[in-house]
Amino acid sequence: MTVFGLHNSHEQIHPSALLAAVRRAEAAGFTAAMCSDHFSPWSERQGQSAFAWSWLGAALQATRLPFGIVNAPGQRYHPAIIAQAIGTLAAMYPGRFWAALGTGEASNEHIIGGGWPRKELRNARLRECVDVIRALLAGEEVSHDGLVTVDRARLWTRPAEPVRLVGAAISVETAGWAGQWADGLITVNQPVEHLRRMIDAYRAAGGRGELCLQVHLSWAPTEDEALAVAHEQWRSNVFAPPVCWDLETAEHFDVVSRDVTPSRVAETVHVSADLGRHTEILQRYRELGFDQIYLHHVGQRQEEFIDAFGAKVLPQLT
Repeated sequence: MTVFGLHNSHEQIHPSALLAAVRRAEAAGFTAAMCSDHFSPWSERQGQSAFAWSWLGAALQATRLPFGIVNAPGQRYHPAIIAQAIGTLAAMYPGRFWAALGTGEASNEHIIGGGWPRKELRNARLRECVDVIRALLAGEEVSHDGLVTVDRARLWTRPAEPVRLVGAAISVETAGWAGQWADGLITVNQPVEHLRRMIDAYRAAGGRGELCLQVHLSWAPTEDEALAVAHEQWRSNVFAPPVCWDLETAEHFDVVSRDVTPSRVAETVHVSADLGRHTEILQRYRELGFDQIYLHHVGQRQEEFIDAFGAKVLPQLT
């Protein structure tokens, strides 16, 4: 049965309000949750970007939900530190935590200086990080010299069971590459045929585990309000790679998105006041084969969305 969870957007919502939202979501019938680990929002209008790892400890304690995080080890974070963070949460909350690993975005990684590597180098670096993290979580002492360096690292607090390391991908090519090493695949909503090609590429490369999807949506009592919310909050998020990978600050995103129209945003975000329409869209994604679907209402007010979807949408999908 497909799991329907809540995506928690640290870039848009204060962490205290986000904790209240995920508790509300659990009560409303959502059965999982996830978030991304970013240092910067994509727009000054979004206005937040709390430290996801601190928040996850509180959220895991405050609910019974399983949680995942999308993280980019290798530049802002050393992989041994990420292995320690994963190991601690998974040891404290057995069976409730997973991590998706990706190559990152300049808006988060540039802060430490040192330049932004080419995509092929980021891929190679991520693969090294995955191997380091896996070995540490398995209890090995790790030394490694490559695009990342590790000297005699060992995790002393580890979970009893392996933690799923999921591959984060946007393109068909990256999905196929992730199939070589990942315990599952996560992506965001895109045209159905593109998602089908991603799934096929992942499985053809030997990709195992569950398929996860983050769905950007905007719901409000009226179509005009739903579209206005999406345009106000998400117009800086409509750009495909490499633009979204390579811009460095929220100001940059705001400049390049200044003339983005509401109709352009609606090509990226599922905008509708009709809960039945949202149900149909989510059902289509489920039929594609996604095992976990995380709903991200792109507005900053979450309460009405959570209540409405909990009462009218999720019951139609279970």
